[in-house]
Amino acid sequence: MDLASGTLHARHTVPISRSFPLVGEPPMTRKLRCNAIAVGVAVALTLAGCGGSDDPGTTSADSGGLEKTTIKVGALPVPDPVALYVANEKGYFKEEGLTVQPTVITGGAAALPQILSGALDISMTNYVSTFAAVSEGKKIKLVADMYQAGPNTFNLMVPKDSKIQTVADLKGKTILVNNLNNVATLTTLTQLKVAGLTADDVKFVEKPFPDMGNALLSGQADACWITEPFITANQSQHGFRKLADVMTGQTADLPIAGWMATEDWAQKYPKTLAAFQRAIGKAQQLVSSDRKEIEAMLPKYTKIDAKTASVITLGSFPSELNANRLQKVADLMLEYGYLKSPIDVKSVIAAPASK
Repeated sequence: MDLASGTLHARHTVPISRSFPLVGEPPMTRKLRCNAIAVGVAVALTLAGCGGSDDPGTTSADSGGLEKTTIKVGALPVPDPVALYVANEKGYFKEEGLTVQPTVITGGAAALPQILSGALDISMTNYVSTFAAVSEGKKIKLVADMYQAGPNTFNLMVPKDSKIQTVADLKGKTILVNNLNNVATLTTLTQLKVAGLTADDVKFVEKPFPDMGNALLSGQADACWITEPFITANQSQHGFRKLADVMTGQTADLPIAGWMATEDWAQKYPKTLAAFQRAIGKAQQLVSSDRKEIEAMLPKYTKIDAKTASVITLGSFPSELNANRLQKVADLMLEYGYLKSPIDVKSVIAAPASK
């Protein structure tokens, strides 16, 4: 595989198991090539909106009195944040007097410093990273829901000729994850526990999703925790095998990702936040009810081709933050030592948008 090339060509497809994917990487220039069926999936991204001014701009009658009319929003180049791009294209943000500039991030944990510094106004985050930050005293608020896992949306994978046949065989092995100490490592630990292993039995190494295939093929690691479209890409191009679906048992239907802002930002720009929440909620409801909307949008911001978009496995897109669902994540983190004390998720959720 030449992951440095950017276009993936699948030899076979994967059945759709859910109506819809977590969350990503910096702009990519790497490409995958295959000589079989041309189902090109370019993983290199050309997401717009990395530039722009931090100046909130002037409000106008059309802006509805928003405190800030232009915001930078961090997102991974994966299916999870598709509602952001749908809202932009369909004019939902514009209707609210808001200009949204998408900016590529590599993960929720990596985006946190950008949120705290003000480089980003709002960002995609995985809930594990968010609750870990809150436990350390970071003033973060969840402002909208985004994505919930489904079967085979996050898998542990190994090369086709790997001697690793079960999760128990990972003892002493290296596993690639997109970010350390986040949802990738936590959900992997749940599978290790079932197999009688602990975190001390494996080594986790960070690697961007598009680079994982080449890393495994070159012997840099033994397995990878990976999501779509990279599951389909590596399976199609290199025959990678699924070792385990990490969203089973304790983690079945696990809430994965949402949108975060700092508490100070939410208090300073309440009307701007409410406008974002209304627009993203409207788009979330649309994509949750019509997969075709997702398939049409994915090639526009991820460079996944239309055919691949139609076959990748997706989770679901909740349109409302639900404390009871999210509490499951915090409780799981406490059980596995990611939190030193319990977190009441209700205290982390920002007030919903006013109608």
